[in-house]
Amino acid sequence: MKLVYKILASLVAAEVAVQAMMVVLGDAGLFKYIEQGGVIDKAAAESGNIQFPEFFAFMVHGMNGMMVIPAIALLLLISSFFAKIPGAVKGAALVVLLVVVQVSLGLLGHEIPALGALHGLNALLLFSAAVHAARRGRKAADTTASAPGQPYARAETVA
Repeated sequence: MKLVYKILASLVAAEVAVQAMMVVLGDAGLFKYIEQGGVIDKAAAESGNIQFPEFFAFMVHGMNGMMVIPAIALLLLISSFFAKIPGAVKGAALVVLLVVVQVSLGLLGHEIPALGALHGLNALLLFSAAVHAARRGRKAADTTASAPGQPYARAETVA
């Protein structure tokens, strides 16, 4: 279960990186589209009549952020109870909390654009927490994997 914990925490970090890539790809495509004379207005957005190839990146960003990352974070939290890694539950709970904050900031950012700055900052916090959890899982998995020779275990004296 330690390996599952490590993999899930790594997946959260990787998905946060994908999120950053997708939003920047979408923004770059949007600006190029506008520079070439394209127009974005409410009617075009509601009709789905937006004609630039990078638009898919906004869809990926939305689906990842609303469904994929929260699901992985919940699986991470569940696995943390069985992984028997010191601090795993706290680390996973922090990841879940940051995911909840991230989704909230993303949704509220459509109404209050200044929250976009906090959305970006929280993404860095989420990435860091997920990497920290993955490293904790890696150490625990490495220690378990080396159990036959037990170089990390304390020597017991036999009376």
